[in-house]
Amino acid sequence: MKQLRASLLLCLFLAVTTLAFGQDDKAQRPSPPATASGKIGAAQVTINYSSPAVKGRKMLGEKEPYGKVWRTGANEATTITFDKDVMIEGQTLKAGTYALFTIPNQTEWTVIFNKTAEQWGAFKYDEAQDALRVKVKPIASKALTERLKFEVTPKGKNAGVVTMKWENVEVPVRIKTDGASA
Repeated sequence: MKQLRASLLLCLFLAVTTLAFGQDDKAQRPSPPATASGKIGAAQVTINYSSPAVKGRKMLGEKEPYGKVWRTGANEATTITFDKDVMIEGQTLKAGTYALFTIPNQTEWTVIFNKTAEQWGAFKYDEAQDALRVKVKPIASKALTERLKFEVTPKGKNAGVVTMKWENVEVPVRIKTDGASA
């Protein structure tokens, strides 16, 4: 009887341990997952990203060097989904989910919508998979943004802005839709 009880306790312990270690660790990461979403015209925009913190470090231009492709977040590549075709900075982008990369610089950023949405960081980034690249001007923030965040903001009936904020910079990307709802 004691051996049966010990075996049952061992099985229970192993089951609980397996479940505990099998849990998704994303919420425990130093750069936790975050989502920003909203409507711009008729298009639903959703951004899934991991949100790194500044923690007193110089991030843009040092930890994330100028002139190099950045995953625009941490961990997995940030993704952006449009449920309708949109115009990004005046250029057409088909509905879909894209990895969102950037090339930061002091006076101009390149924002990249890459067709390979599911990838870890920018380690296997392939420029040949870019669906669209646009240039935008960064804006100095009025206050420090400790944790990377995105905002989806409508601006009029069929226009809006997706803004990335982090450290002392804001990077706005203008988006327009045709306004037709399905």
